[in-house]
Amino acid sequence: MKTDHLEISGKKYSSRLIIGTGKFKDFQTMKNAHLASGAGMVTVAVRRVELDRDKESLLDWIDTKKMTLLPNTAGCYTAEDAIRTAILAREACGTRLIKLEVIGDKKTLFPDNEGLLRATRHLVKDGFVVLPYTNDDLIVCKKLRDAGAAAVMPLAAPIGSGLGIRNPGNLRLIMEEIQDLPIIVDAGVGTASDAALTMELGADGILINTAIACARDAVKMARAMKDAVVAGRLAREAGRIPRRAYATASSPQTGLLD
Repeated sequence: MKTDHLEISGKKYSSRLIIGTGKFKDFQTMKNAHLASGAGMVTVAVRRVELDRDKESLLDWIDTKKMTLLPNTAGCYTAEDAIRTAILAREACGTRLIKLEVIGDKKTLFPDNEGLLRATRHLVKDGFVVLPYTNDDLIVCKKLRDAGAAAVMPLAAPIGSGLGIRNPGNLRLIMEEIQDLPIIVDAGVGTASDAALTMELGADGILINTAIACARDAVKMARAMKDAVVAGRLAREAGRIPRRAYATASSPQTGLLD
């Protein structure tokens, strides 16, 4: 069977699941969950990284031979702050990849789309591979694509809410209208069925942190998410049957014995 790749800016990743590093009860649990998830990419909040390598850092618990680091600008409320944090990430983590967050509201953690666009344009010009976290808004996603983003990352629901997909119609529109770069759904997934549905809608990838880290058993949930992403992708490629208002017999009505 041909391996199904997620491709971002010309690089292929064997898994369509991206996992996070926050909220785990300890580093060992995080490491075990990462392994169980099969994820090929892991996102790290730059502001949580201990840059003094003489001290213990969460980077010590990430297998960078198996997973690519995706630094993020979590906690930034202005474009300027996000740009500075991205530059720090490039130096500290040795990568041009950046998951760009510019938050506009402390209660909902919804993005500031004006600042996000400004930061995306600046960082793309500076050679970054930018993956911006944004609302499930088709127009904003198109503007981010036109600004040079390597992927767009619309939310399913507010960060850490576990509500699942709130606006499937919006996500479906984004996936239908933007097919020249990956759509990676980020934020709001609560359990494996949410992940499967996200992939069935046509997402190219999905980023999951809280739903795994805060589950009663993070390692089992990581394994469940891994399987759900694969199952959802296969179902999408297989093509579901049409929904009908009435029953249709499972057995053919032709060729029956009298």
